[in-house]
Amino acid sequence: MQQTLEEALGKLDPAGPSLCVAAGRTDTGVHAAAQVVHFDCAGPIPPQRWPKALNGRLPQTIRVRAARAVEPDWHACYSASYRRYRYTLYNGRLPNLFLQSWCWHRYQQRLDTDAMEAVLQAMLGTHDFSAFMRAGSRRQNGITTLQQVQVLRQGDLISVDLQASGFLYGMVRLLMGQLVAVGEARLTPEVLLQRWRSQQRSAIKEAAPAQGLCLLEVGYPQAVFEPSECYACQPRFQLDVCDPPLNPVA
Repeated sequence: MQQTLEEALGKLDPAGPSLCVAAGRTDTGVHAAAQVVHFDCAGPIPPQRWPKALNGRLPQTIRVRAARAVEPDWHACYSASYRRYRYTLYNGRLPNLFLQSWCWHRYQQRLDTDAMEAVLQAMLGTHDFSAFMRAGSRRQNGITTLQQVQVLRQGDLISVDLQASGFLYGMVRLLMGQLVAVGEARLTPEVLLQRWRSQQRSAIKEAAPAQGLCLLEVGYPQAVFEPSECYACQPRFQLDVCDPPLNPVA
């Protein structure tokens, strides 16, 4: 997305291509309903005209919802006070072709969402999450604050919402891989919490696939955009007819 956006900006700004700085880094295949980006420009286009000008030069998979002028020291990433992600799981027996690009299909057994949420509740607060940081990160430590968590089941669909002051490189996907193992009783909550607290990164190998993850919201101490200008969330999928339920967790 960054390169595509920068190329579109370069066609509109007399100063040439401008570097875009995003609020959060997302892996290939991860969705973003509310990514925030800042860039410098020298052209005559007023802020309110940038969305229309850019959308005419962007593919349909990228839409600019709104634009604002900000102070020179404002930063899309470092000025943010929180990010919120949602991971969607499909826990039905048969695959759903309409949802496969937006969720992780887990069909072996019914996930124990209570156990999954209990683990997340134990992680709330400011801690070292280095156990869930992929190699290659430039961060010097893994300390961050997990502010809010929610695990919601609606039939065969499960959404896991996580809000934090910041997320480590690969953190959500690695954490979701472990949570699903807990939900399927392949891993006990106690073992997962021990791995986390003792920073046993080498023991955490399974990462959830990218397509189930979506950046929902980026928050700032002073709101930059009106709620009506943002998606603010990924729509929760609804199923009218569910597959026969999987066997409940014993």
